[in-house]
This record gives sequence, structure tokens and C-alpha cells, in this order.
Amino acid sequence: MKDRRSLLESVFLRRGIAIEQNESKNWDNAIGGLIAIAIISIWIGSLVLLLPIDLSKINWGWLLLGIFARTFLHTGLFILAHDAMHRSLLPSHPIWNDRIGALSLWLYACLPYGICRSNHAKHHQHPAQTGDPDFHDGIHTHPLQWYLKFMREYLSPQQCVLFLTVICGMGSIAIGLYDISPINLALWGILPLSLSSIQLFIFGTYLPHRHSEGENTHHARTIDYPLYLSFLSCYHFGYHWEHHEYPRTPWYRIPAIYLKTRSFEQNMSK
Repeated sequence: MKDRRSLLESVFLRRGIAIEQNESKNWDNAIGGLIAIAIISIWIGSLVLLLPIDLSKINWGWLLLGIFARTFLHTGLFILAHDAMHRSLLPSHPIWNDRIGALSLWLYACLPYGICRSNHAKHHQHPAQTGDPDFHDGIHTHPLQWYLKFMREYLSPQQCVLFLTVICGMGSIAIGLYDISPINLALWGILPLSLSSIQLFIFGTYLPHRHSEGENTHHARTIDYPLYLSFLSCYHFGYHWEHHEYPRTPWYRIPAIYLKTRSFEQNMSK
């Protein structure tokens, strides 16, 4: 009887979430658009403001806060593109959805939107299994080796050449025309990108998918952080089972699903 009740309540839970997602679709267009404008604008504005700053006049506390903020914004660019890949950034406007996704990935690291979307689709089709480009190769499971394999899937030799060409070209303009320090370019441009890639790997791949074989059909687990820490760690990417179960849900609605599923599990355990 309890198993039957559990099954019925699970069905009603999923149906309720599906109904809410459908009803919120129009709001998601507006919210997704505003978030995209905010993240891209603040990312560009912060870079323009921070590049010419004299680092000798900034104490370590503000310097670290600036690096964290730039890293968080850089990760935000990828999160925008990630939602676009799932058609949840602007769900009613697929053309603009993909355009914003492509722009976000270009600003992130000159990444090709089509290839990234294809790789991410494979990740959802074969999570933490053979065929998943985000997963380790089954032999080199150490986090560092896994991270390097993860990066190779998204940065081909041609992509590296393109990225370095763009960075060197933009850097030369900034240094030659605007007298920007190379250290500032590295601190506010390259370092946040590097830290962001590590952040996405740890909270979006390594922690949710390591040792997750057989746990569920998604081979994914959720990191049970409080909502504020989940947001700061990686835009709720750590609520990973919820994302795989409801991939068309935008990142800012994932916490609501997380809370509902946890409430459901607690009721079932009584």
C-alpha cells in the first residue's frame, strides 16, 4: 500500500511540476531575457571598469572580491548558454534563444554554440556513461585528469587557436591603444575564465556524477546545499538530479523543484 501511495504521489508531484512549468512559460520569457541582459551588461561593464584600475591602490580584500565577482559573472554567461541549449532561456522565441546562447558562449571563451549544444545533448542522453563527453574515460578518474579530459571535449586545437587569436588581438588593442596593463588583462579576463571552468566542472560534473552509477536513471546526485550557497556555488547547478529530471526548467526555478522533491521524500520516509 505504501509503495502504491508513493507511486501515486510521485505521479501527482511530476504532473504538478509540469503544469507549473507550462503556466510559467510566458513569465520565463521575460525573466530569462532580463537575466540575460543583466548578466551580459554587468559582465561587460565590470570588465571596462576594472581593466584600467591601478592594482597598487586596491587592498587584497577588494581584489579577491573583484575576482570572485568576475568569476561568478563569467560562469553566468555559461549558465545563460546552458539554458539556451535546453530552450528554456526564451522558450517562446527559439531564434533569439539561440542567438543569446551563442553570444554568451562567444563572450565566455569563443566557444561554438552548435558543438556545445550537441555535446550537452549527449551528456543528457548518456549521463556518466560511455558516450558522455563530460564524463571521464573510465580509466583516468582522478579529478585533475577528468578535468583535462572535460576541457579537451570543448576546446579542440582549432578552438584553442581561435581563442588565443581573439585574446591576443583584443589584448594588443587594449595595451597599445588604452595603455591597459597585461596583468590587469590576466587578472580580470583570463583568471575568471579559468576559475569559472573549474567551478563548472566541480559543481556541474564532478560532484554530481562521481560514484553515481546505479543511483538513478540519470546517474546524478544532488548537492544538498542551502539555497544561498547553491546559488553562489554555481547558479543552483548542484541541484543536479532535479536538472536532469526536468531539463527544460530554467536555472532559477530549479530550487523550487528541489524543495518540492525533498518535501516529498521526507513525507514518504514517515
